[in-house]
Amino acid sequence: MRYERGDRVGATARLRTGAIAAVFDGDRLLLTRRADNGEWCLPGGGVDPGETPAEACVREVREETGLEVEVVSLLGVYSDPHLVVAYADGNRWQPVSMVFRAELIGGEPGGSDEVIAVGFFTAAEAARLDVIPLHCRRLDAIFAPGPEPFFD
Repeated sequence: MRYERGDRVGATARLRTGAIAAVFDGDRLLLTRRADNGEWCLPGGGVDPGETPAEACVREVREETGLEVEVVSLLGVYSDPHLVVAYADGNRWQPVSMVFRAELIGGEPGGSDEVIAVGFFTAAEAARLDVIPLHCRRLDAIFAPGPEPFFD
């Protein structure tokens, strides 16, 4: 996976809807470490046909971490027309990601084919991690106080 940046480069790609979870344990946020590049990120992924974004959020957390969550609210919607995610298979996407607050309801944390580590981190701890560029701004908004959904 690589990032392409440029003025409205998203116009050269397809849109991909994603669902991402912000799961807290006290003041600590759940993050996963990607197997493909070793960077940290929020758990989540693409919304499949026939499911809602909230259902995709729950499924992705389960697949990536082994944890069961319940979506409780929408925190924000993110997209950047100046950024495309390009994959080795030739797919190029401008992501449109919905970030949901989700509550932990069960399961045991573990990895998957996509995830080599799972952990809960405070804002200060997360700031010291190598986080994928797409999620840096999202972490700032997630850790910020305030109930209002964010869109970018």
